[in-house]
Amino acid sequence: MRRSGILNRHLSGALAELGHGHEVLVCDAGMPIPAGPRVVDLAFRAGVPSFAEVLDGLLDELVVEGAAAAREVQDANPEAAALLETRLPALELVPHERLKERSADARLVVRTGEARPYANVLLRCGVFF
Repeated sequence: MRRSGILNRHLSGALAELGHGHEVLVCDAGMPIPAGPRVVDLAFRAGVPSFAEVLDGLLDELVVEGAAAAREVQDANPEAAALLETRLPALELVPHERLKERSADARLVVRTGEARPYANVLLRCGVFF
């Protein structure tokens, strides 16, 4: 048994399969999930686990070279916007509809229980060397 890091076996296994350039959508409970990507649904109850908890856990495990979020997060969810700007300095903001279109090409979708709007981010994996 692992003593730290991501304990969810489905998520841990999915992360191990990611390579350079693959994208991971971390999304709130309301984001439409496209057909195609592998999905690890962590949602338990409204707000549990939170977007922030899941994002921080993933950022501890992944090398991220880029990220995109919906421009609408700035007005609709300033707390999530601040979190994204702090954690992801090279964040690209795009219209929400564009983020949904781009998420269809994600390799993995991680659904949280977040119940506040626009708490979604598309992470692009980098390499550690």
